Amino acid sequence: MFRPAREPQSKRHVRNSFFVVGEGILADPGTEGPADRPPTSTIAALRKFQFSRLGKQAEETQLLDRATRQELAEAMTDRTLAQPDSDNPTVPAGFTYLGQFVDHDLTLDATAVQLDEDITVQQLLQGRSPALDLDSLYGLGPENRLGRRFYEDDGIRLKTGTTQGLVDGDEITRLPLTGFDLPRVGVGSLISERRRPLIPDARNDENLIVAQIHTAFIRFHNRLATDLLDKGVSSAVLFESAREAIVKHYQWMVRHDFLPRIVDSAILDEVFTKGRTYFEPSAHDQEHPTMPIEFSVAAYRLGHSMVRGAYNWNRVFDNGGGTLPLLFRFTGTSGILSPPPADTRDPEAGSFEHLPTNWIADFRRLFDFRAGGREDLGVTDAEFNLAKRIDTLLVNPLADLPLGSFGGRGQPPVDAAELNLAFRNLTRANMLSLATGQQMAEQLGVKPLLPSDFDNRPGGVQISDALKEKLVDNCPLWFYILREAEVNGGGRLTGVGGRIVAEVFHRAIEGSRYSIVRDPFWRPFLTPDPERKSRGLFEMTDLLLYAFEGRTTLLNPLGP
Repeated sequence: MFRPAREPQSKRHVRNSFFVVGEGILADPGTEGPADRPPTSTIAALRKFQFSRLGKQAEETQLLDRATRQELAEAMTDRTLAQPDSDNPTVPAGFTYLGQFVDHDLTLDATAVQLDEDITVQQLLQGRSPALDLDSLYGLGPENRLGRRFYEDDGIRLKTGTTQGLVDGDEITRLPLTGFDLPRVGVGSLISERRRPLIPDARNDENLIVAQIHTAFIRFHNRLATDLLDKGVSSAVLFESAREAIVKHYQWMVRHDFLPRIVDSAILDEVFTKGRTYFEPSAHDQEHPTMPIEFSVAAYRLGHSMVRGAYNWNRVFDNGGGTLPLLFRFTGTSGILSPPPADTRDPEAGSFEHLPTNWIADFRRLFDFRAGGREDLGVTDAEFNLAKRIDTLLVNPLADLPLGSFGGRGQPPVDAAELNLAFRNLTRANMLSLATGQQMAEQLGVKPLLPSDFDNRPGGVQISDALKEKLVDNCPLWFYILREAEVNGGGRLTGVGGRIVAEVFHRAIEGSRYSIVRDPFWRPFLTPDPERKSRGLFEMTDLLLYAFEGRTTLLNPLGP
């Protein structure tokens, strides 16, 4: 019987300590005491997820004090500002959370909970290497003693979950539907234990959209595994054959569909054609990638700017009915899978142990199937969800995160400022003495932002003259990168942010066990449409079409 242990800090959505290669453990003194610096050759050091530093360390005088960070965070999440024109017409809202799914793939520390004490250095390195390899889906595989709990008895297909029907539901929502929830532990004396997702990375159940994307990837793998079984592929090689194909299709989709929507295409094309210039530019084949803190703590937090305050979720929760607080509530990690009035601050509250059937996603509202030639899978413009533009303004629900989103449920209330996602991002950068935006621009040879680029704009972040004066000289890297996208990138990362993200993704794909960078002649073969397949196209909609068998009743089981 699997009994979930207390989740280690390294697997939480917000990390309080970072093992930076060559520097040791950098920790928040308020939570973990003084920084410890063990030698990198020890097993204890190897067990830490390997971060690196791409830029210089900022001096203390270049960092914003707490009051200034709080002022900037409040400006970024100002509840009084309207955002009438802040949708990005080129980015469907599903990509916001696909980006979060990808982030958890890159930063999963599998050694924290999955590896035995007596293991090899190579296993340690593989267990926490930031490669784009879907370890958040596969864990350490079905052959691993602890990893096999994520798999069906055949050791090939991943477990799926079943939703919980509503007693007073309609002809569909009153039914339990298999394959539309994450698999859950289902045993334990506490309802919070039974609700836990049975997946390698519990962060993928922190909000409902990323949880539903994870269920789609489970379907993606299981569909291919079933197809290979039907074709008579030997069970001895079937799992790895399926995994290799799934990982490469995923990498192709990230490179050719996801990244061009968020990063300047000129930078992407240069990096993926000519190679990296600044981040591990000459890595050897046997070297595992590290994770630059400038990427993890700043550049890749672009997705926080893309979050909407509410979504047209499905036919039941339409017209903005899928609010951000509800999308946290109907999870097993941040929420309690149960409707109001059950209190989400109490992990034992509520009666649901699985996702209610009426909260299954309508994927047609999150990704644009019409752009892929499937007009029959389109929805009206009023029903469709677009991401917010990448800029310095965050939707104001992010000023008041649920405690469960960073492991705080059941603990005493924290300072209100610490529930603000922008404040937490800015504070984490201080903890690491992260280089400022101006320092990184100089190091990367990028034209820096001008003082006028920090001026207030209609509908955007409104900052005081005193705060602007500080930012012009020493701007926190995260805010700087969002400002670049806002004033120079047309809503996509450019300059410092574009360069960091492009190079880290190139390295993450190169460093994966299966890699389209190291196998440049590989082409996708699971694209459902023959004409798109002949053109080498494989986008997120193609992945979903294959996973859900191209059926409207699976992509939107609640119906129109």
